[in-house]
Amino acid sequence: MKPILVILAAGMGSRYGGLKQIDRIGNNGEVLLDYSVYDALQSGFGKVVFIIRRDIEGDFKEIVLSRMGSSMPYELAYQELDSLLPPDLKEYAAKTGRTKPWGTAHALLCAAPLIDAPFAVINADDFYGREAFGVMGACLSAPDLKEGAIVPYKLEKTLSPKGTVTRGVCVVKDPYLVSVDELKSIEKREGVIFNTGADGTRRELAADTPVSMNFWGFPPASLAPIGDFFAEFCESSGREPKSECYIPLAADWLIKKGYLKVKILKAESEWFGVTHREDREEAQRRMAELTAAGVYPARLWN
Repeated sequence: MKPILVILAAGMGSRYGGLKQIDRIGNNGEVLLDYSVYDALQSGFGKVVFIIRRDIEGDFKEIVLSRMGSSMPYELAYQELDSLLPPDLKEYAAKTGRTKPWGTAHALLCAAPLIDAPFAVINADDFYGREAFGVMGACLSAPDLKEGAIVPYKLEKTLSPKGTVTRGVCVVKDPYLVSVDELKSIEKREGVIFNTGADGTRRELAADTPVSMNFWGFPPASLAPIGDFFAEFCESSGREPKSECYIPLAADWLIKKGYLKVKILKAESEWFGVTHREDREEAQRRMAELTAAGVYPARLWN
């Protein structure tokens, strides 16, 4: 079977100030995920699963799906606050007034019933580049796939001049990923890139540090142990007000438990995204340049 592309599009984007997943970037109303779907189609993927919230379904269909039409088969999965939660945690979340779902690993598990082939998972609000989809598509199309994969990017190329970012900092022993550590509050000041921990500790990071931008590939058999990881998370961290279960942390857990080896895929791809609203202008400029250079047609979907 052809690999599946899973797109994480349920988050609100609080730092951005709106629904950045469906903010128009291209000249004909395209959003960033349009370009990811287009690149995936060129790279051998056979279906897209969009993970959204039910309260944005109408906007999502109008802004994205109405233009995409039948160009790529798709299905919708829904991530809600109480999806897949054990009853006690569901009750606790309701009592405490939590409104934010439980992170990207939780979102992925919400789509599990629709995934029956090797799959890649990406963010809706990031641009990853055609080469990245090419190497991932080739990897996931291998017969009897048992390993996972990641396309990492160099840290310095993923920073935003408008504010701090969160990145999965990777430790690599070619050709495999050894570990990944989700670090928040990463920024560059006076030529130095550093992360500031919750306790105020400052950790400097090299410019070429490989980081996860949430471009992962998995065999379908990995979904069951990711479910086990989420169950552990619910037990240990579910009652923390802002806790979230991230895919990089799940991948790190799978590696350390010996459930999965994750191969490093190398691609000379540019990354950019819209972490902050001020990033939108730069994303529009780069998409206009790539379109003018013929990388993308003036109108993606006919």
